[in-house]
Amino acid sequence: MNKRKFKVQIPETDDDVLQGEEQFIIEYNGEKTRVRAHDYDKIYTVPGLYEYLFYDKYKCKSPEVVCSLLEKEVNKTSMATSDLKVLDVGAGNGMVGEKLKSTGADTVVGLDIIEEAAEAAERDRPGVYADFFTEDLTRLPDSVKEKLEKLSPNCLTVVAALGFDDIPPDAFIEAYNMISEPGWVAFNIKDEFYSPDDRTGFSLLIDRMLDDGFFEMNVKKRYRHRFCQDGTPLHYYAVIGRKKKDIPVNMVLSY
Repeated sequence: MNKRKFKVQIPETDDDVLQGEEQFIIEYNGEKTRVRAHDYDKIYTVPGLYEYLFYDKYKCKSPEVVCSLLEKEVNKTSMATSDLKVLDVGAGNGMVGEKLKSTGADTVVGLDIIEEAAEAAERDRPGVYADFFTEDLTRLPDSVKEKLEKLSPNCLTVVAALGFDDIPPDAFIEAYNMISEPGWVAFNIKDEFYSPDDRTGFSLLIDRMLDDGFFEMNVKKRYRHRFCQDGTPLHYYAVIGRKKKDIPVNMVLSY
């Protein structure tokens, strides 16, 4: 990555700042802009800013944790990581895709709803993704569906994108159903979204996936995802397993 060409200032606040609501004042190209941590469209436009905020400053380690666990589980079987054809959902600027390629994945295709993510991935990590789709998973054009069906991905990765406003349960189901059987599924989710107090729908969805035989879980590991602005550690679960069969698309609606 090139030498940093931006400056970051954290505005003072007397309030407790929730995850995703952390604010920064970014000085870049002679202009100052206030952004929130989940303003990904604005963050991706500044080269190196995403890595600085989340990986250098707040010590995010989710791509390393999830991809390493996936690699370990695949290597326990007759498969190799070189056999993986991955659909990386919520791909962002390509950090997960880059890690997957470094572990030997044959093909990685990215999908993200944010146009700036595709532009950043191509700018910062050219060649990592065989293709990159900027689409809403619940409204995929037929042309994109045909391309994904032709690829026939046997692995789904979703890292640091579930449970907020980025990827809701119905979109996750659409992505899950694109994976061949018994394909690999690797994702992470904030611990409070995988608890009895969850209000996102993901805790119940995962329970139903397991109870009804849609999914076989190999690994469920709690770990520190990153630090919050006040130094509080944010814990997630990394989940690795195998798809057994498609999930009915109306499952979320039956909660």
